[in-house]
Amino acid sequence: MKRSVLLVTGLVLAGLFGLVDVVSLPLGDGEHPPFAVALLDGVLGLITVVGVVLAWRGSRAAVVAVVVTRLLSGLTAVPAFFVDDVPTPAIATAAVGVVLTLVCVAFLAPALRSRT
Repeated sequence: MKRSVLLVTGLVLAGLFGLVDVVSLPLGDGEHPPFAVALLDGVLGLITVVGVVLAWRGSRAAVVAVVVTRLLSGLTAVPAFFVDDVPTPAIATAAVGVVLTLVCVAFLAPALRSRT
């Protein structure tokens, strides 16, 4: 797999997002986000970080794992837009996170094309 600028940028962003997911697990208040969501994000973040390392070494399957875990992590933020008691800063953070996740996935997607 050729390491393009987009792939490297996407992997770096995904790695940073994965680390933020892992580190933010003990920093939450258990209410915003709920503990179950924070725990799921922490697990997805850990899988992302491992996937980034393997993708950096050339594994196309690891890029798939990174894309899937980032999309799932982005989906965990969606309820923030529909639940009534979510603070405005948390909604803004969720919106920025979802947009940046989509940018990250867009950077990684070209690496998944078959090279024939």
